Amino acid sequence: MRTSPQKTLLMQTFLYARVSTIDQTISHQRTQAEAAGFTFDEVIQDEGVSGVSTRLQDRKGGALLLQKLRKGDTLVVRWVDRLGRNYQDVTETIRDLMKRGVVVRTIINGMTFDGSTKDPMQQAVRDALIGFMAASAQAQAEATKEAQKAGIRAALESQEAATKYRGRKPSFDAHKLQQTQDLLTMGVAPAHIAKELGIPRSTVYRIKDDPAKMAAVLQAWT
Repeated sequence: MRTSPQKTLLMQTFLYARVSTIDQTISHQRTQAEAAGFTFDEVIQDEGVSGVSTRLQDRKGGALLLQKLRKGDTLVVRWVDRLGRNYQDVTETIRDLMKRGVVVRTIINGMTFDGSTKDPMQQAVRDALIGFMAASAQAQAEATKEAQKAGIRAALESQEAATKYRGRKPSFDAHKLQQTQDLLTMGVAPAHIAKELGIPRSTVYRIKDDPAKMAAVLQAWT
């Protein structure tokens, strides 16, 4: 009696990309991933979705991603903040994926989170990194939000300040401002940021030294 051959489930690699505003683009995250040597079977995305207030499972793309991921698959993200900017949500998401046998890899810093690790010391380091990176994502989001509020408030409170802020048209947009702050938080050198984003190194240093003022400069031109 002949038996039907079992269907072999092939391990797949997914890129998950998320942007929170219309000024940002998904294509940048894909280009960055490909430049780092990653290849994908599928790209799943969420556009215009906050990583602070919306959990991965509650996003359209995020829910689809969680539905498709299987044991042995690899999930690639630009950094853990693409999964979310809420500490509790991000740590729970990564740990749940590892329990399911999914390997999570980041483009920036080249981190790999693999639940198959059995060595207790490696587990401790891995779990500490997950917590640190998730906490950094939330802290960076909160700091950016407050800095932008302060800068915009200062520009609007004084017409003289607003005129001063306007000056020369900025060489960056909201997307590049956010990217610069993200990369600075991750410890990327200003020279590398300037080269990657195509903006002057002096602009990167100004964003680093006074993000509130640079947010106000941008606001004055919008």
